[in-house]
This record gives sequence, structure tokens and C-alpha cells, in this order.
Amino acid sequence: MIGGSAPVVVQSMTNTDTADVQSTFDQVKLLADAGSQLVRVTVNNDAAAEAVPEIVSRLRADGYDTPIVGDFHYNGHLLLTKYPETARALAKLRINPGNVGTKHRDANFTKIVEVAIEHGKPVRIGVNWGSLDQRLLTELMDDNAALAEPRDGQEVLLEALVESALRSAALAEEIGLGRDRIVLSTKVSSVRELIQVYRMLADRSDYPLHLGLTEAGLGNKGIVATTAALSPLLLDGIGDTIRVSLTPSPGGDRSEEVRVAQQVLQSLGIRHFEPQVTSCPGCGRTTSTYFQEMAQDITTYIREMMPKWSLEYPGVEEMDVAVMGCVVNGPGESKHANIGISLPGTFEEPKAPVYVDGEHTVTLKGDRLVDEFKDILREYVERTYGAGG
Repeated sequence: MIGGSAPVVVQSMTNTDTADVQSTFDQVKLLADAGSQLVRVTVNNDAAAEAVPEIVSRLRADGYDTPIVGDFHYNGHLLLTKYPETARALAKLRINPGNVGTKHRDANFTKIVEVAIEHGKPVRIGVNWGSLDQRLLTELMDDNAALAEPRDGQEVLLEALVESALRSAALAEEIGLGRDRIVLSTKVSSVRELIQVYRMLADRSDYPLHLGLTEAGLGNKGIVATTAALSPLLLDGIGDTIRVSLTPSPGGDRSEEVRVAQQVLQSLGIRHFEPQVTSCPGCGRTTSTYFQEMAQDITTYIREMMPKWSLEYPGVEEMDVAVMGCVVNGPGESKHANIGISLPGTFEEPKAPVYVDGEHTVTLKGDRLVDEFKDILREYVERTYGAGG
């Protein structure tokens, strides 16, 4: 559960070959610039482990303090032992209990936790239903089969996810890792099951929880599924860090994941990252092309100004802007926003009233509507969120 008033943190993950120092360095910067507060990198072999300290060193030299999380599977106990400088460079270690070995599972897990303790690093115990501890699942399935009224197999699977996380956390504490150094996650790719398993986990523990719909998918499917899965949990106060796991579109980059995560949090009123633009979808009443272009132009302008505004005008990320398209809802929506403009619809008089904090302040006319509105918007930011605001 979320403790106190700590904000939910946005995390992302690189998809570069970690051994390629330059490409990984560049992608971490891209993700950090998009707003990612934690970035996870795969540490899957010797070359990747050797590259991590150099990547972190370059980031710090370039002014980036973004914490880097190391993702370990199968051979993490070997790599962290062989490359202690990698353990020192990482801000957190991620372990999947289902992928730490079979015959020497507990010994391998113990070694990773001991390295974390030695270097003062927190650990995320990340259980995934695609790589669940089969030994545990078999145990629970056998116990279930012996019941007079066995539960559904899917229920047992979710129970196994929760048990894997909790048993691993208990083992980590027995080894000596502080309770406040443990984060849990139980990821699945089904929306309903994700909500169910995290509610089970939250009811039975007070560890910080990392949320994410694993393998969410491509494009709209991935965005909608992720939003549907995370929103009920976040509204219940469940979740301390979140990650959106989208398959990148051709030519796309991982920064889309960061923006989707931010938008989920901002739409729910949990955190604010940049001013929000309210705009209507357009209909037969609107001169749609002009309206759409202006709405996009204002949104782009705000995004371009945010690096400067966020430094000089604290609180500007909570501003609401309305760019509306006709007289039906335009004036009303504009009044509800901090600042809004109601553009003329088809066959309406060619004028655009502007509202500031609910009051009609000016009516714009002519070909310079966009530029004039940007000027009004900039002046509002300076006046409202500046030192004297």
C-alpha cells in the first residue's frame, strides 16, 4: 500500500543491448528526459554486467541522477559476485524468484540478497506468471486437489503468485535484508487477474508494491489494457511504483511508456506532470481541421515550454487549459479550466472568447488566434505561478 503521502513513481525499462554502452546511455537519457524516475536495464551476461558501471558513470557526468535498476534472471548470483562494481553502481536489484535456478534455488536467491545487503541496495522481488516457481505451483495445486471442494485452477495460480512473493520476502528478511528495503510485484498480462492478484497481495502485506500489466501489447490495445488494469488499483491506494509495458510501434521509442504512465496518474488526479489540454472531439458543428490543428498546436507548445516552465513556475503542471470548438459546450468548458478559448464552429460568428479563471477576459478575432492565445497563456503562467503569483 502507499505509505503516507509519497508520490507514485514512474519507472521504465530499456530495450537496448546493455553491453552497448552508448545506445543504452542514450536511451536512459531519452527516458529520463520524458520523465522516468527509475530506469531498469537488463543485466544478462558478463558484457552487460561490465557495461553497467560505465553507463552509470557517463550518466552522472552528464548531469543525470536517475537511479538505475538491474534486472537479473538465472545467473544474477554469479554476475553480482563476479562484478561487485556493478552492484555498487545499481540503485536497486530486481530478482524473479522463478528464474534463480532449480536445484540451488534458495542458495542462488540468498547470494543475491547477501550482495544487496553488502552494498546497501533495495531489492524488488518480481514474480511473473510466465515464469512462476513451478515447485511452489505444484505444491499448491497438490494441496488444492486434496480439498473436499477444490478451488478453480486460476485461483490457485494467483495464490501461487502471491505466495511466491511473500515467501521470498520472508526469506530475504531472514537473510538480513531490511523490511523497508523490499519491494514486491506480481505481474500478469490479464487485466482482471492483475487487479485481483494485487488486491490479494495488498491485503496480506505492507511492502511497497510495483504495478505493471506485463506484456500489455501494441498501440491502443496496450494503452487501454494498462489503464484499465492500473486505475482501479491506484484509486484504491495500491501501488508505489508503476511501469507501462508496451510493444514499441515501428519507429517508436520507449518514451511513450513513460508518457502513458504519467497520463494515467494525472488523469486520476494522483500526480501532475504537465498542464492538461481539454478539447472536444469535433462534430458537424466544428470547422474540424482548423480546430484540430489549434488543439494540437497548443498541446505541443505547452510540452515544449514545460522544461523551462517547470523550473521557473512551480505548480504550473496542475494548470488546465481548454481548447473548444463551438458554442454548445465551448464557453462552459472554458470557464471550468484555468484558461480556455472557445473557437467558432461552422456558420458561427468568427470570434473566439477567452476565459481566465472562469471570467471572460477578451474575444480574439482574425488570423492570429493561435499566437495571441499563446501570448495570453504565457502571461497567465508568469503571473499565476511566478514568484509574485
